[in-house]
Amino acid sequence: MSLLTLDHAGLTIDDHRILDGVSLSVAQGEVLGLVGESGSGKSLTALSILNLLPRGARLSGRIDFDGTALSALSEREMTRRRGAEIGMIFQEPMTALNPLMTIGDQVAETIRIHKGWGRGRALRSAGDILAQVGLPSEKVSPSRYPHELSGGQRQRVGIAMAVALGPKLLIADEPTTALDVTTQAQILALLAELTKTLDMALLLITHDLGIVSSMADRVAVLHAGRVVETGPTGAVLAAPRQAYTRQLLAATLHRPQRIARAGSDVLLSVEHVVRDYALPRRGLFAPPQSVRAVDDVSFVIRRGESVGLVGESGSGKSSLARAIVGLDRPQAGRVRMGAVEIGPAGGGTTAILRDMQMVFQDPYGSFNPRHRVDRLVAEPLHLLGRDRPGADERSRRVAAALEAVGISPRMADRYIHEFSGGQRQRIALARALIVEPELIVLDEAVSALDVSIRAQILDLLADISNTRGVALLFIAHDLHVVRAITDRVLVMKDGRIVEEGETGDVLSRPRHPYTQALVAATPTLARAAGGEAG
Repeated sequence: MSLLTLDHAGLTIDDHRILDGVSLSVAQGEVLGLVGESGSGKSLTALSILNLLPRGARLSGRIDFDGTALSALSEREMTRRRGAEIGMIFQEPMTALNPLMTIGDQVAETIRIHKGWGRGRALRSAGDILAQVGLPSEKVSPSRYPHELSGGQRQRVGIAMAVALGPKLLIADEPTTALDVTTQAQILALLAELTKTLDMALLLITHDLGIVSSMADRVAVLHAGRVVETGPTGAVLAAPRQAYTRQLLAATLHRPQRIARAGSDVLLSVEHVVRDYALPRRGLFAPPQSVRAVDDVSFVIRRGESVGLVGESGSGKSSLARAIVGLDRPQAGRVRMGAVEIGPAGGGTTAILRDMQMVFQDPYGSFNPRHRVDRLVAEPLHLLGRDRPGADERSRRVAAALEAVGISPRMADRYIHEFSGGQRQRIALARALIVEPELIVLDEAVSALDVSIRAQILDLLADISNTRGVALLFIAHDLHVVRAITDRVLVMKDGRIVEEGETGDVLSRPRHPYTQALVAATPTLARAAGGEAG
């Protein structure tokens, strides 16, 4: 018997049809993977189950949970079930957690509301639950605040809040999207363990078919508000019946066509770079302390070459990238672009910084939302100094840069919030390309994108590399992406490069134990679509 059943569930928000006849079921103890691209209705399906919908939303059809029609319940009755019988883990724990409350109080809050316990008793129970999800008090005190934790630790707090009362159903909405592969593996293993020990049903919402392949008993594929295919995970992924499912599978396995253009001419040279960050003083007269984020790192990138930089969160990847492009100055070592040095001894020039551009993980956060796209894309032109073009040439260059990344120049008068995530990343690439750089540094530039959008961006990067000979430093935690787009890979741990070599060799036959752990933690699709994913 199904614990949760959606029978032709529909959702309309302000006359916009979001869900259209969604039917699916989850049995007790079962893991159902709900997959689809952004905008397909995955998250709103979850919010419809919990009846956490915005004003103007209208539900139709039937949603039954444990023999009760949820849509017929009052808000007071739904409040009693949320948390107690149905728990939810949200995609971004930092925004889901209260920054003004300790993690112990936030887990205890659920217990106090539903069980009526006093604060002391609830906090003791919260400590036990935090320990159950891998946050024992001797390592992570319940008195700490969310900003004092890593991304993986914050996600564990979100899980602790969701399972505090032992719900029958757990809904996990993209619980590992922004996590590195080893932390992701830990979170997925924790969810699998909790599902077994608590005999919960798990509705796992994700766009990663590798995760679904390793976690889910069954899968439902959602497209444009409709379930287009459902069935046992192995059967659906091995022989998808619907074109949309085949499209998702192909995008997951996609590798762009790249031309190996790297020669012997060194473009970027990083020599013994060290980057320290100051820590807060422990007392008024305490000596200053620092943490070493980058520790004696050396490597080169040749013209036209694509190099991957991988490692866990906190390994020093982004700190190294910021030192390379001149946003941070290293305490020691040298960064040279051609013959010009950027660093303590050099300082760099606008000419050399013009030859390096950076694309950040969150394109929306890297743009000024008050400016239109034409101004945003044209921003790097100030680096040209006296060669900065006039108004007509500036408009031509903006249009050419947008066309190069597949954005119509007619959209240049729009604001950045009017674009999708994939379009924003394309605009970020256009901004980087407008000064025709020789090197683009991409810091987790595709980590939050759907698989089909990610495939398009990778194709675009490959085309830029093939046609313009632009070198790429591609920072990522997704080894599938690194394998698809890079010639060589550097593996970083605790601020040091622990392994490097040709991408295929390093990821297929890793020598260092840390690299072996990264490869082992990466979820992979089983043999599907006639080939082995890897």
